[in-house]
Amino acid sequence: MSRIGKLPVVIPEGVEVGFTEGEIEVKGPKGTLTVQRYPQIDYQHQDGTIQLSPRGDSKEIRSQYGLRRTLLNNAVQGVSKGFEKGLELVGVGYRVQVQGDTVELNVGYSHPKKVTLPPDTSARAEGNRVFISGIDKEQVGEVAARIRRIRPPEPYKGKGIKYIDEQIRRKAGKSGKK
Repeated sequence: MSRIGKLPVVIPEGVEVGFTEGEIEVKGPKGTLTVQRYPQIDYQHQDGTIQLSPRGDSKEIRSQYGLRRTLLNNAVQGVSKGFEKGLELVGVGYRVQVQGDTVELNVGYSHPKKVTLPPDTSARAEGNRVFISGIDKEQVGEVAARIRRIRPPEPYKGKGIKYIDEQIRRKAGKSGKK
């Protein structure tokens, strides 16, 4: 059995969970998210928690057990607190600006690169850092990865766009002629 799937999903104050035939709707102060239900997993809602239990023991059901609990927990956290991912621009002259739902990056190309944010996602810039925030963890991570892909960090000088908590493995350059 999945150790993650066994843990109950705690529903904080101000969050409502509604069950329909094929999905679970989670409403909170920051918005509304829906999570698809898996037919071979039972959901019991009681005393401010949701407990999941599988109906079988096949490999597919066991793998979905932990996944569905994590997706539901991410939805509950997203509508109550939200998620944020930070990126840092490392390089001489690298700049970032946020204008409405567009992030404009000057990262060494001949023209600025622009990334349009999906709805329910916002960005803010602080110096050479940009923070992506929203209620959907998957969407926040995907937008951050799309921005990072514009100029990934390189191992020799460390220039590029990196996650704030990311460690870049540095390589030694060429050794000079002696």
